[in-house]
Amino acid sequence: MDIKAGDVKALREKTGAGMMECKKALMEAGGDAAAAEKILKEKGLAAVEKRADRDTSEGVVMIKCENGRVLMVELTCETDFVAKNADFLAVGTDILNTGFEKGCTEVTQELKDKMLDLATRVRENMGIGRLFAYTAAKDEYISKYVHSDKKTGVVIVLKADKPEVFGSKEIQDFAYDCCLHVAAFTPMYVDKNSVDKSYIDEQTEIFTKQVAELDKPENVKNGIVQGKLKKHLSDICFMEQPFVKDDKVSVAKKMEEVGKNAGAKISLSKMVLFQLGGK
Repeated sequence: MDIKAGDVKALREKTGAGMMECKKALMEAGGDAAAAEKILKEKGLAAVEKRADRDTSEGVVMIKCENGRVLMVELTCETDFVAKNADFLAVGTDILNTGFEKGCTEVTQELKDKMLDLATRVRENMGIGRLFAYTAAKDEYISKYVHSDKKTGVVIVLKADKPEVFGSKEIQDFAYDCCLHVAAFTPMYVDKNSVDKSYIDEQTEIFTKQVAELDKPENVKNGIVQGKLKKHLSDICFMEQPFVKDDKVSVAKKMEEVGKNAGAKISLSKMVLFQLGGK
């Protein structure tokens, strides 16, 4: 059967498949472009299914924040080359905008299908890893940050007893600096009160073994263990960490200071960190 070059080109532009694949699909479909497109899609789906167990350690984190609402998504793929590809980023933006406009609070089939459509054309395993959506209350303010490599995203939500202070540049800058802080220091927990008891017990056991052989009274050893635990918690808890823009004070102290200067009491409502490939 004689397949016109123009038909092959049109099918290639629509599906992203190779010239020879398009020609073969058209021949198999008897020249029917719609049927050929379906054949290519089915082959693409089969290729994606074969790659389903392939590692998707690359990708991007994207955030949209408008009118007191925020949506953060993690999009995954196999290679850094695809992660930087214009088509992958365009589909990611489409997923982000669609999820935001429709108020998605979880990954829907519609969003999955957008990614699957690209996966069938690129023949690479990809998907939507995580999604975080939040709508601020009247007394809350949302700030966001995505690192330049698009592999780290942060959302910070502050709360104030006087919401009008969120119009202050000082408060807005502080919220953004909190985002930068989380991206730089990647705290595991918000504060020491949010740390799992099992984790504290595990660390206490580790520190106790470390001081077991010291030639010191038990009360001194216990004091050392508690000191080590306190230091460790200040390393992994956001509110206890030295603030990124003023390491002489903790994040909690800086938040108190900034709030006092603005004439309000500021507290943390949410801290969300997405690092590509994390949990």
